[in-house]
Amino acid sequence: MAGHSKFKNIMHRKGAQDKKRSNLFSKLSREITVAAKMGAPDPDMNPRLRLAVNNAKAQSMPKDNIQRAIDKASGGDDESYEEVRYEGYGPGGSAIIVEALTDNRNRTATNVRTCFAKNGGNLGTEGSVQHGFERLGLIEYPASAGDEEKVLEAAMEAGALDIESSDDGHTIWTAADDLHQVAGDLEKALGEAENVKLAWKPNITVELDEGHAGTLMKLIDALDDDDDVQTVWGNYEISDEVMEKLGA
Repeated sequence: MAGHSKFKNIMHRKGAQDKKRSNLFSKLSREITVAAKMGAPDPDMNPRLRLAVNNAKAQSMPKDNIQRAIDKASGGDDESYEEVRYEGYGPGGSAIIVEALTDNRNRTATNVRTCFAKNGGNLGTEGSVQHGFERLGLIEYPASAGDEEKVLEAAMEAGALDIESSDDGHTIWTAADDLHQVAGDLEKALGEAENVKLAWKPNITVELDEGHAGTLMKLIDALDDDDDVQTVWGNYEISDEVMEKLGA
């Protein structure tokens, strides 16, 4: 699974280097507010809200910001966000899934289409690439959580489907419906995770050369910079050698 480990590192590279904290906090706040509106405002009673709050904490989002986002859901404000998914093709035949929370579908669709068009991609129709991915739960722990044997044992005990360990950390996959339960059991055994979310895991990956990889990075950066875009997933692989050349 080394190839997917590279995919994961590319997918989350922005998390380590993104200095636009206000943009990141804005996206986290939006997810918390939407999760609180869809269920109870209590994280213990609302699995999606609990995941959103935990992810915000993992990014060092202040407690006051988190509480404000929860309060906003019951404050009767006029803002109403809906979940939208876009699918398309990136450079080198890569497949891309973009998840967004928006209060204006037309604006978001136009922005996403422009990002694809300007960066070697092509926005497709709904379902055009989704068949090449599997909807799973994703839990990530730093290497400091324990060695591979310890994490594997805890993951198996919690009912996870698969685990990938590397020097960078541990990636644990679960069935989508089991994410909250597995994350809770793992927290008791390993402590709080760095990342817990629903993910799109590619069934087959596409290796990109330096030219296509460079253009793809620009596409991902452009999508990440859009306030409405929450997460970008892809089926690409980029070798360590190419990543070094790109300076990423």
